[in-house]
Amino acid sequence: MKDLTRGNIFRGLLAFTIPLLLGNFFQVLLNTIDTLIVGQTLGKDALASVGATGAINFLIVGFAQGMTGGLTILTAQRFGAKNTLGVKKSFVTGLYFTIAVSVVLSVVSVIFLKDILQLMQTPRVVFDGAWRFLVIMLGGMLAPNLYAYLSNAMRSLGNSRTPLYALIVAVFLNIIFDYVTILVFHWGVAGSSAATVFAQALAVIFLIFYIRKKVPAFHPKHYMLRFNRREWLAHSRLGLPMGFQSSIIAIGSITLQIALNTLGTNAVATQAITSKIDQLAMLPMISMGLAMAAFGAQNFGAKQYVRINQGLYRALLLSVGWAIFFAVLLNVLNFYFTTAFIARSQVAVIDMARHYYLVNGGFYWVLAILFVTRSTIQGLGNAKIPTICGFMEMVMRIVVAVIGVSLMNYTVVICASPAAWIGSTSILIPTTVRMVRDYRHKKVGSLSEV
Repeated sequence: MKDLTRGNIFRGLLAFTIPLLLGNFFQVLLNTIDTLIVGQTLGKDALASVGATGAINFLIVGFAQGMTGGLTILTAQRFGAKNTLGVKKSFVTGLYFTIAVSVVLSVVSVIFLKDILQLMQTPRVVFDGAWRFLVIMLGGMLAPNLYAYLSNAMRSLGNSRTPLYALIVAVFLNIIFDYVTILVFHWGVAGSSAATVFAQALAVIFLIFYIRKKVPAFHPKHYMLRFNRREWLAHSRLGLPMGFQSSIIAIGSITLQIALNTLGTNAVATQAITSKIDQLAMLPMISMGLAMAAFGAQNFGAKQYVRINQGLYRALLLSVGWAIFFAVLLNVLNFYFTTAFIARSQVAVIDMARHYYLVNGGFYWVLAILFVTRSTIQGLGNAKIPTICGFMEMVMRIVVAVIGVSLMNYTVVICASPAAWIGSTSILIPTTVRMVRDYRHKKVGSLSEV
């Protein structure tokens, strides 16, 4: 476990972020493996089937995984405040919460899955493949959600390495399972989702055994296993808004996916590829954001307010620097990024992807600011402002996507995400500036004032 309230801030953030970065890289790799293998072995239509599932997966699984981040904020704050019993109570409550929400979401989402795909105007040629992929992915969402919760819980104590080890094992197993289910058993796109769920289930088992042996902070007293209304309410105030925030953003993404669906299979296949590249670009930004959520929460619990500001400055410098570097690299080597996923003969998809990189890459630096400031504010226990930002992202993405569809203009449609990022940061920046000013003078405010 690592106490982030002491020591050199820059070195501490880097030491905590690097395992997070590697973990997020392997998480993206875990998700990307399905796309790579499907695209290279089953063809463009199968690739489009997987691509058409991204927004739905983001909406449903994203809610639960966003919620787990909120559930562990109290864990980190109590750890920073050296509240040992509070940490144990928080861990048990979050675990129960995650299991309950995952089971309910699995049942409901599978029942209404075909209706959702039809509502999204999923092209007929990819409809069946998308349905088969999602039935297994959503039906087995308890595995990725438990992995997300246990990983966030470990990070709340400053341990970002153990979730990385679990994920590395899962990635290599997923590669093996993908080839077995697709090439040996011939399960098609359903095989890729089955392989992913099973690999993440094994990662969960690894983390459970590790916690039982190595993390006494998460070993609850007997009485803590009973339902505690006060704890559930306290955790729901942070967990549910952060889950809804993820879903609100996902609704905007679904609107964008619908817009791309109306533009044809080439646009859907392009989105399947560029979404993976976007994930790669976001890795250091997301990792720094996760680091700042834990850093901010622990230091808030320890009342180290000036230290929060100092960490924020350093995180912004690193994250924005990466965003600019990757945008340049992506646009210079765009052909090679795209053809890693699809045959070089697919000229239309390659050209659309190049255009996408040019438009979105120019705004990666805005996204970097968004991730760092939003996560810091969340770490302080403020769920209101990030939720408002989620609404702003949704509105901006929907408006621009609808305009693009009405014009049947691909360029306008893909401007939806940059517009969403700008809308969100327009709210986050004033809030962050106010926080920095208050903390510079060591003012102690309530969470709602941050």
